[in-house]
Amino acid sequence: MFAHGQTVISYVEKLAPKAMALEGDKIGLHVGTLQKQVKKVMVALDVLESVVDEAIAEGVDLIVAHHAVIYRPLKNLRTDKAAGRLYEKLLKHDIAVYTAHTNLDVADGGMNDWLAEAIGLEQVDMLDVSYREALKKLVVFVPATHRDQVFQAMAGAGAGWIGNYSHCSFQLSGTGTFLPREGADPHIGETGKLESVEEVRIETIIPASRQGAVVKAMLAAHPYEEVAYDLIPLENTGAGLGIGRIGQLPEPVTLRQLALTIKERFSLQGLRVIGDLEAPVRKVAVVGGDGSSYVSKAVFRGADVFVTGDIGYHTAHDAQAEGLFIIDAGHNLEKIMKEKLAAYLRERLQENGYATAVIASRVHTDPYQFL
Repeated sequence: MFAHGQTVISYVEKLAPKAMALEGDKIGLHVGTLQKQVKKVMVALDVLESVVDEAIAEGVDLIVAHHAVIYRPLKNLRTDKAAGRLYEKLLKHDIAVYTAHTNLDVADGGMNDWLAEAIGLEQVDMLDVSYREALKKLVVFVPATHRDQVFQAMAGAGAGWIGNYSHCSFQLSGTGTFLPREGADPHIGETGKLESVEEVRIETIIPASRQGAVVKAMLAAHPYEEVAYDLIPLENTGAGLGIGRIGQLPEPVTLRQLALTIKERFSLQGLRVIGDLEAPVRKVAVVGGDGSSYVSKAVFRGADVFVTGDIGYHTAHDAQAEGLFIIDAGHNLEKIMKEKLAAYLRERLQENGYATAVIASRVHTDPYQFL
């Protein structure tokens, strides 16, 4: 059985909900449709014509990319031009393209966590908090005989998570009353007769993004024909998520050693380094892609060195003046997402019984070469 396109994307959005994306980011479905069966998915950093050719050769139905294939407004779709030719190939071969960009950067267990892990950082924290998820309180009344069944279903769908604790709830026993009217099909009691039942009031916290899944699981597990429950918006918010990470290396190393380690671990042809190569560093900030606007944040958070890409000449001078070292490993550092996201999707699909294959693009899309 092959997964529906929307099912594949539901797994992407579980890891990286669209609400986490920075304002104005070009995320979501860019080309084609998700209303189809998907036999093969390819994860790519960039959607270039060479990547599309690879997808065609591999028989891919859906590309999940990090960078938007439609970034600037289209003025035309001329197939004698490079951009139009790319879209023509996608449409002719019924290949859909979906983009997860800053939402994947921000996500817990997403891009910037993958980078921090590969560098070897410990005691990792957010560099810059950009998103705090809204929370709701779910209150449901359950017959005592079905308390555990309903609560486990809710927790399994994402309810009751507070920090590193799961299955958090408050439960209170009491008496529920109801009178089934004509046309009702009560699980307990008889039509026209007032009933009193020992019930449990279960209160738990849910992220707003998981509301649909938790309520669906709760209703499916609940024995009543009509379920009494409340959803209450809360002023308090969930844990902060954001762009970039900051953490410590296990031991201090020189700037040169760290740069060479990053070059090796990310299979880079070269990188640019700003700072004293023999100076010791330990506290490291990292932002995948263009991190030039986060230099001041790295300084504020006390980083010794900032690992990112696309640092401009004058920004480098500003960092020097502040005493911040920089390792500019290039925007293509984010290629780590290809294998990481492919592995995540492969695992989700397999555990749910789908035969849909997931591959990582093998095309090298970094436009820069080092001589």
